[in-house]
Amino acid sequence: MWDLQGNPIGEPLTGHSNYVTSVAFSPDGKTIVSGSTDKTLRLWDLQGNPIGKPFTGHDERISSIAFSPDGKTILSGSWDKTLRLWDKESNSISQTFRGHGGYITSVAFSKDGQTIVSGSNDNTVQSWDLKGNPIAQPFKGHERFVTSVAISPDGKTIVSGSEDSTVRLWDLQSYLNYQPIRKHKHSVTSVAFSPDGKYIISGCYDRKVRLWDRKGNLIGSPFSGHRLGIWSVAFSPDSKTIASGSNDQTVRLWDLKGNPLGTPFRGHQDNVKSVAFSPDGKTIASGGDDETVRLWDLKGNPLSTPFRGHQASVSSVVFSPDGKMIASGSHDQTIRLWDLRGNPIGKPFQKENLGVVHSVAFSANGKYIISGNNGTVQLWDFKGKPIGKPFTGHKKGVFSVAFSPDGKYIVSSAEDNTLRLWDLKGKPIVEPITGHEGGVWSVAFSPDGKSLVSGSWDYTMRLWSIGDASWEDWLRMGCKKLEEHSILREAQTEDNTTTKAAVKICQEISNKE
Repeated sequence: MWDLQGNPIGEPLTGHSNYVTSVAFSPDGKTIVSGSTDKTLRLWDLQGNPIGKPFTGHDERISSIAFSPDGKTILSGSWDKTLRLWDKESNSISQTFRGHGGYITSVAFSKDGQTIVSGSNDNTVQSWDLKGNPIAQPFKGHERFVTSVAISPDGKTIVSGSEDSTVRLWDLQSYLNYQPIRKHKHSVTSVAFSPDGKYIISGCYDRKVRLWDRKGNLIGSPFSGHRLGIWSVAFSPDSKTIASGSNDQTVRLWDLKGNPLGTPFRGHQDNVKSVAFSPDGKTIASGGDDETVRLWDLKGNPLSTPFRGHQASVSSVVFSPDGKMIASGSHDQTIRLWDLRGNPIGKPFQKENLGVVHSVAFSANGKYIISGNNGTVQLWDFKGKPIGKPFTGHKKGVFSVAFSPDGKYIVSSAEDNTLRLWDLKGKPIVEPITGHEGGVWSVAFSPDGKSLVSGSWDYTMRLWSIGDASWEDWLRMGCKKLEEHSILREAQTEDNTTTKAAVKICQEISNKE
C-alpha cells in the first residue's frame, strides 16, 4: 500500500505464491482483495493481515477482481474462461459464469450491483445477472482482445478498451456500439454544447465549423469561410449564434444554418486562439497569439483598445458568470483578470512551475478559477492564490478544462490522449477516460452535466455519458435486459405470482416509452 505521495505504508502483503494480477479495495476502504496467477483470491486488512483462507476454485490464473458496491460480494475473472461470485468467507455463491470462448481479461459491477460485465480475449464483452445468466448476446465489434470494461454510473452504457487500439461504447438498452464521430478531415480543436443542450459545435483545423445533434449526427453542411484552421468555437447564451476564431486572424459569427452574420471581425495581428460570449450575449471576447485580449460588439466593432499585459500568446479567454470580468490564460505562464475596459484586476496569477496556461474557466458560482497547465490542473481563488496542490495525473500538457454545471466537478483533457474527472480537491473521480488516439484539444460538459464532448487531433469528436438515471430508467433498463430471458418468456406457463407481477411491471414501463 502507498500514500498519495508515493510512500509505502507498512510492509508488503505477502502470501500469494505467484504474481499478483489484480487488487481492489472494499467500498468501505477497510479490506483489500487480491488475485494472483497462483489461481487464488485473498482478503487482507489494512495492516496486511490475511483475513480467512484463500479463495480456491478457479483452474487458471486470476486476471481481474471487483467488489460489489455494497461490499458483500467479490467478483473474479480467470484465464479458465469463467467468472465467479464469492462471499467474504470464500464461499462460491452462484453457479460459475460460463460463455466466453477465451480467458477473462476484465470484470466490473454496475453501480446498483445488479449487473456484471466482463471482457475477454475472445474479442467480446458480455453482460450477466447475478445468477450467471447472460443478459444479452455478446457485444461484438472489437478486432482484438478486450483489455478493460466498465459500466457508466447511470448503468446505461458499457465502455470497453481493446488491443485493437479502440474504446467502444455499448448501450445496455439497445445494445448498440457508439462509434467515435469521424466526419472531420483534420484535428478537432474546439467543441461546445449549446446552452439549451440540443446541439454540439465543433471547430476543426480543416477551416470548417460543424453543427451536430446530441447523438452525433451532422446537421447541414460544414460552415465555410475561414481561410485557415479554426482554434476556438462558442455558442451564444440563447443558443442561436456561433462564434469562431481562426488562424486567419479573424473572428466570425454564424447562425445555426451556417450563414455568416456580418463581416469577419478584424484587428488581431496573429492567430485567434480563443473566443467567448458574455453572459448577456451582447459582447464577444477573443485572445490570440498577438498577446492581446480584445472585446467586440456583435457587429465586430472593438469596444475598447486591446487589453495588453501578457508577454506571450493568449490561449484562453472567459467571462465571469456575472459578466463583469474576463480571465485570460497565456503561454507567459500567468492568468490575468480584467475589467471590461481592459484594466487589470489585481496581480497576475502565477506560481513556480506552473508552465504554459492552455485553458481557464470560471466556476458557475463565480468563486473559483481553474486552469489547465503543463501537465497539471490548478484551482485558484480570485486573489490569485492557488487552492490546494496541483491536480496531477496527466502526462503532458492540459489543453482544456471545464467545471460541471453544478460546480462540483472538473474535467480536463490533455496531450496524453486522455480526459480526467476530478473533485474540487483534485482527487480523481474515475479512471482516466481513454479512447482518443491523439491529444485532446477540447472538452465540455453538457448543460445537464450528464455528458461530455471531446475533440482531438485524431480527427474525431467523441461523446461520453456520465450522468445519473431515474428509477424509471433503471427499471426500463432491467426489463429490456430480461426480455429475452427464460424467466420472463416462460412466465405465463409458471405458477409463480412474483414472476407474473414482474412481467406486468415491465409491460407497464414499456408502454411509457
